[in-house]
Amino acid sequence: MRFTTWARLLWRNHFRVSPNRVPVVIVTATVLSAINSLLAPVERLIFGRRIAATRVEAPIFIIGHWRSGTTLLHELLALDDRFGYPTTYQCFAPNAFRLTRSWVTKLEYLMPERRPTDNMTMGWDLPQEDEFALVNLGVPSPYLTIAFPNERPAAQAYLDLETLPMADRERWKDGLGRFLQSVAYGSRQPLVLKSPPHTARIRALLELFPDARFVHIVRDPHVVFSSTIRLCKALYKHEALQEPTYVGLAEYVYSSFERMYSAFEAQRGLVDPSRIFDLRYEDLVRDPIGRLQALYEELNLGEFERARPRFEAYFADRRDYRTNAYRRDPAVDAEVDRRWGPYMRRYGYSEAAGPSGEAE
Repeated sequence: MRFTTWARLLWRNHFRVSPNRVPVVIVTATVLSAINSLLAPVERLIFGRRIAATRVEAPIFIIGHWRSGTTLLHELLALDDRFGYPTTYQCFAPNAFRLTRSWVTKLEYLMPERRPTDNMTMGWDLPQEDEFALVNLGVPSPYLTIAFPNERPAAQAYLDLETLPMADRERWKDGLGRFLQSVAYGSRQPLVLKSPPHTARIRALLELFPDARFVHIVRDPHVVFSSTIRLCKALYKHEALQEPTYVGLAEYVYSSFERMYSAFEAQRGLVDPSRIFDLRYEDLVRDPIGRLQALYEELNLGEFERARPRFEAYFADRRDYRTNAYRRDPAVDAEVDRRWGPYMRRYGYSEAAGPSGEAE
């Protein structure tokens, strides 16, 4: 973030930082945000005009709730060199990634080998969610809740954008558009993008990119709920500026899912049926090559055989990967059945399905 963005975040949350997080605020975040503030105008001066003139090809959006398999799909499609994608470094340092990447990425201790939320590999050049870039650019996002999880959930209107004033909505679209221009600069490749909140933003995304294509992945909601709770707890523990209490977390997950899919189902009719592909996570895991081939053919992504060897190598390298396991709670399953029943019926999931692991 730039310093002004960082200062606004602290101010909106009344500086309610836990004592053990103060060193992070002072030494790390505040110093780095000041450096970003100095570097951002330099990067704009050098690259700004050319980036502003960059045309972004119609992207492929991977959508679906958190923990439904969006990261897996993103990593898979990123293996095809016909597509581009935002990298982890671009998303975490969007204000000046062209100036700083060559030396910051050499500091290996800044990047853990594995995500704290699961066992999946991390790396500066791996594909990443563009939502993190929006946060760091100062665009409001529900992800700001991660910083201050004990406060009221942040920027909920930005999950679906539907109730925002038109000016705020246009600023959001401008922020996403400018970031994608900076990623696409120097390349004519279509971008593969992944951000779960985009599931609820179909209308706005089509206003930006009328020819966009969408891959929508779904998963057993009983697994999704427990895995999302685990995700939030890990993020709050490792990234928050407060010692998290987790009060209200379950309700936050229930209601966010309901808002996301209410918006999605209301807007998916805006997409030409030939430009959206529904995929079940369980089917992808059972028959990855077959489902990927169907995806390529349905969305006309190009010759599948060209990418097949990379997909096969990806799964061969991960044949020993094991998902996290957990005990099922009948009371939680019943609540998921009650509140997320429309999703379950729409995508063919039976009530209180059997035990399962988790991975994204």
